[in-house]
Amino acid sequence: MQENRNDICDERCFHPETVAMVRRSIPQREELAAVADLFRAFGDRTRVTILSALHRSELCVCDLTSILDMNQSAVSHQLRVLRAAKIVKSRKDGKNVYYSLDDRHVSVLLETGLEHVNEGT
Repeated sequence: MQENRNDICDERCFHPETVAMVRRSIPQREELAAVADLFRAFGDRTRVTILSALHRSELCVCDLTSILDMNQSAVSHQLRVLRAAKIVKSRKDGKNVYYSLDDRHVSVLLETGLEHVNEGT
């Protein structure tokens, strides 16, 4: 595989103080793994569509099946993934289950992602 010369230093260098400072500031492996899991849960179009819908309103599973044009089993599976990642929360009201975003951080992640992909368009 040929290296892209724009992606490497033309001259070997080392900045020990900067490297030491960055190493000290990087979060622990477990914390980074949790962040990777969070973004993995965001890594599916159906789940992001669910999050976009829940960003606008709390919805029951029936509402989500209608919005997504999917069966309840498929939507429930995606909601389980999102709930396990602590991205959405649920509440029972009688025989219905309502979903909403877990907290403001989820909204910020979604808004920031949309803002990023729409830059320069």
